[in-house]
Parts: sequence; C-alpha cells; structure tokens
Amino acid sequence: MRKATLYQFSLPMEAGVILRYQRLKTRDGLLVHLRENGRDGWGEISPLPEFSHETLDQAKESTLEWLQQWCHNPVQDTMQPEDSALPSVAFGVSCALAELNGELPEGADYRKAPLCTGDPDDVILRLGSLSDHKIAKMKVGLYEAVRDGMVVNVMLEAVPDLQLRLDANRSWTRLKAGGFAKYVNPDYRQRIAFLEEPCKTREESLAFGRETGIAIAWDESVREAGFTVEAQDGVSAIIIKPTLVGSLARCRQLISEAHQSGLEAVISSSIETSFGLTQLARLAHWLTPDSVPGLDTLDLIQSQLIRCWPNSTIPCVTQEQLETVWSDECL
Repeated sequence: MRKATLYQFSLPMEAGVILRYQRLKTRDGLLVHLRENGRDGWGEISPLPEFSHETLDQAKESTLEWLQQWCHNPVQDTMQPEDSALPSVAFGVSCALAELNGELPEGADYRKAPLCTGDPDDVILRLGSLSDHKIAKMKVGLYEAVRDGMVVNVMLEAVPDLQLRLDANRSWTRLKAGGFAKYVNPDYRQRIAFLEEPCKTREESLAFGRETGIAIAWDESVREAGFTVEAQDGVSAIIIKPTLVGSLARCRQLISEAHQSGLEAVISSSIETSFGLTQLARLAHWLTPDSVPGLDTLDLIQSQLIRCWPNSTIPCVTQEQLETVWSDECL
C-alpha cells in the first residue's frame, strides 16, 4: 500500500533578511511525505526566491504530477526525480525516496561554518571562543571591496588559527577584486580557504586567483549549463546547494567528480527550514565527511519545522499544524 501527502508551509523570517533585490519576509515551501508498507520518506521542496529558476507554484504543480504517478503506479515507476527540470523538486522528491528506501543514512554532521555578521569586534570574540574547526564564512561584495579586504585582514590577524570562507556572489569587477586583495596581508591569504566567485566572469575569477594566490571556489557556475568539474589552477572547491542543484544523484555525481579532481566539495544551504537542514547535515556526513558543511542559516527563520536542529531553542511547527495540499492512498 502506498500513501502520498503534500504539505505546504510558510514560516516567518527574522527581520532584515535580504536576498539580492528583496527582503524575504517568510520562508515558503512544501513537504513531501511518502508511505509504503510501513516505511516513511520525507523531503523538503523550497525554491529560494531570486536564486531558484522555478517558483513555488511551479514546484507545487510538478510535485503533484510526480506524486500522482508514484501513488498510482506502484508496480513500475517510470518517472525518476532526476527527470524533473526543477531542481528543488528533484532534490526534495529524491530525499523522500532515499528515506523511504533506507538509502539516506541517519548519521549527520551538525558542524557548521558560522556566518560572520554584525560588528567585527563581536565576531572576532565569537570566533576566538570556538574550540575546534575554526572555519567561518563571511559575505563580501556588499560594501566597498577595500573595506572588505581590511575587515578580512583584521579577522585573520586577530584569530591566528582561523580559516575563512568568503562569498562574493560575482559582485566585483576585476579591478575591485584586486582592491580587495591589496588589503589582505600576503601572509594571511593561505588562510582564506576559498573565495566563492569573486568576479563577474569565470575567466576574471581564475585570473584573480592566479595573480593573488587566493584560492577560489565555484558556486553559481556549478548550476550553469555546460559546467564541468575539473582541476584548474587556483580553484580549490565547489559549493553544492542541493535545492538549487537538483536530485541526490546529481549531487553525488558532482561530489564524486570534485574529489576525483582533487577539489573539496562543500554542502551548503539555500535557507532551508530546520527540516531541510537536518537532511543536508545527513547528506554531508554521508558524502563529504571531511568538509565542514555551510549550514549556518537556522537562525534566519523564526520557527523550526517538524525535525529540529540539536540543542536549538527556536520553537517548532508540528506536522499537525501544516496545511495539507493533497493526499492520496492506493493499494
């Protein structure tokens, strides 16, 4: 016997969460729940506005189509999650199937590279108190490149065993990126684990890495058509955001190709709920055990969802409180 249920959620965000061009007031998405012969499988489908190509309505329509086929074709499933052109749907459905079939291990990596936000002095005190894995992430490119370079330099100087992951989101021209590097002491540059996509083009980013000795990582590029994972001078990692990338199979393929090319693969969030974050933590423990995942987005949402992050005091929304969009059961 099979049963499929689709839930919808809308959780309030903390004030001040701004994406590229808009303030995000709620985190909206879907939860898929599959049941078969006493087994359960869940997955979160939450396209991220301005980053996902698909809207929530498009994701809902595609998910309903898949669920109806899965529920009513129990003998032979003809539609695989990776067949979906919508990455958030492919990832959420593939997670639900992996749980249902016992393929997603229960072990989880709850380490997270903390996001450096707020007053630099407060951030330095917080980072200095970390007991181990002093790996942190900082957004750059929001202010002047020179200012970013000075702040990064101060942080690396103040916390001698700190490794920084930086993310520029392709915001700099080659000239501005050079201005950033100018203010980072050459002796500290090796402690920049990587700088994600510093320039507007891959060619400019590669040139920046070669000329400055600051390692770069591919993020947006990973999700573009025609991208291939390969060893390149100055590139140290690829960032995998499953909600934006696609199915578990696609994520595993990228991770395998990265490791074969000598690159680090880092599982990172797209502001999923606590539910999605705990699944990403399991994925990281399973496929990238040697890399600290980038999952420090829990506090951006005012409520957790069904599955809670360990030791978090944020209130949790239960399954009973969710809106049921669709449900069906078949023999």
